[in-house]
Amino acid sequence: MTQHSAKDETINKTSLGTQQDAKQTKIIDSDSLFESNKIVYIQHQNGLYQLRETKAGKLILTK
Repeated sequence: MTQHSAKDETINKTSLGTQQDAKQTKIIDSDSLFESNKIVYIQHQNGLYQLRETKAGKLILTK
């Protein structure tokens, strides 16, 4: 039996909907994405996007 934290259960039930969705969706922890940076750049199709974390801990994505 796999144990899930309350955080995992919230993500699975509200954001992903079903157990099948959870298996097909990749979840990336923001700490591992940002590491020690406050800004990361994401290449998507022909555009470059900036993802940054605010002082309040919110995420802002801009092109």
